[in-house]
Amino acid sequence: MEHELIVNVLLTIATASTPLLIAAMGELVVERSGVLNLGVEGMMVIGAVCGFGGAALSGNPWVGVLAGISGGVLASLLFGVLTLSIATNQVATGLSLTLLGLGLSGLLGESFVGQAGVKLSAVDMGPLTEIPYVGRFLFGQDPIFYLSLLLVACVSWFLFRTRAGLVLRAVGDSHDSAHALGLSVVKIRYAAVAFGGACAGLAGAHLSLVYTTQWVENMTAGRGWIALALVVFASWRPWRVLAGAYLFGGVTIGQLHAQAFGVAVPSQLLSALPYLATIVVLVLISRNKRLTILNTPACLGRPFVPNR
Repeated sequence: MEHELIVNVLLTIATASTPLLIAAMGELVVERSGVLNLGVEGMMVIGAVCGFGGAALSGNPWVGVLAGISGGVLASLLFGVLTLSIATNQVATGLSLTLLGLGLSGLLGESFVGQAGVKLSAVDMGPLTEIPYVGRFLFGQDPIFYLSLLLVACVSWFLFRTRAGLVLRAVGDSHDSAHALGLSVVKIRYAAVAFGGACAGLAGAHLSLVYTTQWVENMTAGRGWIALALVVFASWRPWRVLAGAYLFGGVTIGQLHAQAFGVAVPSQLLSALPYLATIVVLVLISRNKRLTILNTPACLGRPFVPNR
């Protein structure tokens, strides 16, 4: 009984952490290019409704995954046109994208409310899943879980081991110098923004195809904001994002189990724990100004207009 409880807790933590990890990794790349996109929540919820709708209408969860990614990319490109081509304020545009995503997803998903979803099945690796404690956790997860871990490794390798990653970081640290060297700052940032949108859309699709397998309006429930906080928490380092995602995922699941066990604490306070933890972590990080300055992309949030 105790063994089953531990395994189930680990599985739920992994499931809760995966969308946070994927969305945060996408935003990390976006911010490394010098763009601040606060519309992660909006892109995630659009990915969730597109993922659910694609899977429900086709009967194939992989169609839903592709639909979720496509929805996130389209939303991110809208943000890109406004902030990169027209040079609107990135903070205001990102917040507007979140509001648009929440409203548009509610409209698109109105007919899906109450419908049974199509679940993306877990990978079955046979005898490996029977290994005590770690078998189901390591070898019986859904495909997006494994993709999220691969994503961390690939983003880390790309940013710190490739010339293209060096170029991306150079654009984020000094877009004027990068432009003077002949680099296409706007194109590079468009690519980064689209990648961030794809990750946010995939994270949203994971919510509606794996986490709950149904469509509920505003089902992201603030996860996009936690993903944004994770990037700062990790000091723009991919492997730290991995640790942070599982920390916040553990807090989220921990409060649910605490409520199930009847802990004598108001349920409202337990439900607020993930967001309180986010605030506490950000306050602690902000106290170390030297670390923040060293790791923050110097041009983060600053618009770039080549002809100006």
